[in-house]
Amino acid sequence: MKKFKWLKPALITLMCLALTLMAACGGASGGNGAAASPSTGGSTSETANPGTSASGDTVTVGLLHSLSGAMAISEKSVRDAEVLAISEINAAGGVLGKQIKYIEEDGQSEPSVFATKAEKLVGSDEVVTVFGCWTSSSRKAVKSVFEDYESLLWYPVQYEGMEQSPNIIYTGAAPNQQIVPAIEYLIDEGYTKFFLLGSDYVFPRTANMIIKAQVEAAGLEVVGEEYAAMDQTDFSSIIAKIEAAKPDVIVNTLNGTGNVSFFKQMSEKNYTAAEYMTMSFSIAEEEVAAIGASILKDHMVSWNYYQTTDTAENTSFVAAYKKQFGENRVTSDPAEAAYDAVYLWKAAVEKAGSFKVADVLSAIRAGGISFQAPEGKVEINPSNQHLSKPVRIGVVGTDGLITEVYSTSGPVAPDPYLTTYDWAVAANIQPLE
Repeated sequence: MKKFKWLKPALITLMCLALTLMAACGGASGGNGAAASPSTGGSTSETANPGTSASGDTVTVGLLHSLSGAMAISEKSVRDAEVLAISEINAAGGVLGKQIKYIEEDGQSEPSVFATKAEKLVGSDEVVTVFGCWTSSSRKAVKSVFEDYESLLWYPVQYEGMEQSPNIIYTGAAPNQQIVPAIEYLIDEGYTKFFLLGSDYVFPRTANMIIKAQVEAAGLEVVGEEYAAMDQTDFSSIIAKIEAAKPDVIVNTLNGTGNVSFFKQMSEKNYTAAEYMTMSFSIAEEEVAAIGASILKDHMVSWNYYQTTDTAENTSFVAAYKKQFGENRVTSDPAEAAYDAVYLWKAAVEKAGSFKVADVLSAIRAGGISFQAPEGKVEINPSNQHLSKPVRIGVVGTDGLITEVYSTSGPVAPDPYLTTYDWAVAANIQPLE
């Protein structure tokens, strides 16, 4: 139950009433635009709101992603991977003898909508846990909801770090598992002039604080720093600034449809990786398909997983994903991290012998919750609730897939506040809200 603290009960009552009326009128929608309802194995159920979400033969979880708006291009594959994991677990007997159902909500690429939908899922629907969000703005918008309700969010995407919530499990990369090793790789490869380009919100701005501190500590130069609105489509002025700055690498933290517009407009000027190399942190296989492999050929990315990752678990994951969603679909790092999240939740629930959030968190904090994932073994760090993960640098090929050109020898322990890096400590990097 929510800790009401200073919130006015009348306001909460009105909000819940409004959400109830929206649902009755079809206002709360799932991926197909119909009224949101519990589902299993990826199909919409005809059953009504389950009320108590771990009663009878079923348990209900929430899925909260952008199925519309600028971020839908990226988040749909994450949602699909969660649905795949749910269907696999159900086929294998479920969790603690119960089949998993899900209620799906669309965050519409708007942080305020994410907050409203999160409160519906954990307050009205009383789901036992939620898998969701992509942008740091959406995660920060829902963070207090999960903390106030003492509920649990599984967040599947790499992010800027500088955060640790008792009610969030971070299954994507911390900055020392993506950002920092990518810059180390670029420095080792001889790049010296960095242009920082990002969307105008928390992740890119914090990531660039980290990158500037790291580049300056190495005695190198940041020659430009620009931000674009999330819905920006005209990048001509930013491209002109890149041309004037003459960087030898662009470090790209654009998200969503901004990546499509930027790279297509660079291509229209006949710029390739040979003229302006980029290292991207939010372009995976799904975005390559939307932008075009010919445009992104030879550009670099930094993740923990690629569709081409060579593990037996990944062979099975890719085959199952394509079988359920179509042979033309591709997997990606955020999708794989979302898939892992569902299995890690299952492992924590089974260790706890309970679906109650307090019991699940106690099991996680006791340590030992791991999963042999497509990317390799991942394990929840009980002290900060991030995962130990391998790091991989990749290059985009003409087939639209990403080939690994560098990887760590094994999983890297998460360091969300970069306390093990002298240059980061000296820079006194602070979280942005």
